[in-house]
Amino acid sequence: MEPDAYEQEILQWRMERLANLKSPFGYLNLVGLYWLGNGTTLIGAAKDNDIIFPDNAAPYVGELQVSADGVVLAAHPDADVRHEGTPVNSIVISDDTTTNPVALTHGSLGWTIIKRDGRFALRLRDFEHPALEDFAPLAYYPIDPALRVTATLQPFAEPKILNVKTTIEGLGYRPESPGTVTFEIDGATHELEAYSSGDRLFFVFADQTSGRETYPAGRFVYASWPDEEGETILDFNKSYNPPCAFNAFATCPVASPRNRLKIRIEVGEVYDPETHSVPDGFH
Repeated sequence: MEPDAYEQEILQWRMERLANLKSPFGYLNLVGLYWLGNGTTLIGAAKDNDIIFPDNAAPYVGELQVSADGVVLAAHPDADVRHEGTPVNSIVISDDTTTNPVALTHGSLGWTIIKRDGRFALRLRDFEHPALEDFAPLAYYPIDPALRVTATLQPFAEPKILNVKTTIEGLGYRPESPGTVTFEIDGATHELEAYSSGDRLFFVFADQTSGRETYPAGRFVYASWPDEEGETILDFNKSYNPPCAFNAFATCPVASPRNRLKIRIEVGEVYDPETHSVPDGFH
């Protein structure tokens, strides 16, 4: 790939990265993450709700019920709750692990249900969050084509379900792993465990920049599914900090011990908690 063309590819990727972060279902507009128990959960701005929404919500928005079908919302008669622009009275909020997840809105607020490790949670957004305007530009190391490397999959005899820690105490992440990939940097061979993600491989890795210039829990990077020879391109210039680098309402996996590289990966996104952490709570 020509150097100029490659630089343009990375710059375009960076633009798309920022656009995704700032999109309605990116991670900068999150204002709450609430784990649901069994029974009824009341939501709204009034202080006697189980989940208290911001003041711009109706006093009583509705009630949530965890059922065999998932999480059901019964909207309060006086609350304007919508799904794809259409008012709803009662709806199953299909979670983010299903084929068609449901997103609901109420004024400038929106919420979805996520399912992690067998548990449901309500993830609340404010589409008018000031972070969308105030967020500082993302910072990056200089582009280095040498850290766009060929990686070779070393498949397990059978894919394995791994148990990976997350940034939330007691919450696990159990991805399917087809195997590990090996690659060379500066003549030395390194290895990362890979996680299946549709038609791609997903990696959560840490290196000797983690906790210094990059996020302590590690960074994310994707690669295409390997070809018939088991090879793919692992481009660390497209590595980025996880959603939990920006606020406390994400559920991010942490780099496993196997995925902690003993070298510095000085490409991709860097992290400044002073400029990139979005304040908790409502505005």
